[in-house]
Amino acid sequence: MRGLIHIYCGDGKGKTTAALGLALRASGSGYTVILAQFLKSRITSELNVLNKMERVVVLRGEKPGKFTWNLSEEEKTELKRENNRIFEKAISYIEEDKKTLVIFDEIIGAIEKNLIDREVVLDYLKTKPLLAEVVFTGRNPDKELLSLADYVSEIKKVKHPFDRGIKAREGIEC
Repeated sequence: MRGLIHIYCGDGKGKTTAALGLALRASGSGYTVILAQFLKSRITSELNVLNKMERVVVLRGEKPGKFTWNLSEEEKTELKRENNRIFEKAISYIEEDKKTLVIFDEIIGAIEKNLIDREVVLDYLKTKPLLAEVVFTGRNPDKELLSLADYVSEIKKVKHPFDRGIKAREGIEC
């Protein structure tokens, strides 16, 4: 079975949640699941379960620790190095002859903000192993990413509690 490319994008809540739902389904069907998170350093509740699951690998950095717009140029350079390392490590787990789901969570934002080597990522999508199922999440994928995808699902915010000052709640948003 040929692996396809998915994009979950938009300004609404649920992009990572959709990707993790697919991870649950794929894991239950014998896939190896790799979750590589970018631009996220906060520990979130789903990690408690994912880290206990067989055939699931979670890769994430320790940076930024703050919002990207608050980073110095030096911090951005270090974050880009870290993101490139996470990306390379994630693809190193993929075996040519095994069903694998690899989720690159918030990689679209890392690409958009030049916090990962865009051409390396695009080259991977163009030459990925046949059985690798790939998911990208983030807000604003560019036209080239969209053209490479087999699935594109846009999650649109209509209303969100954050707009009323309600912070992320453990177990629901984080």
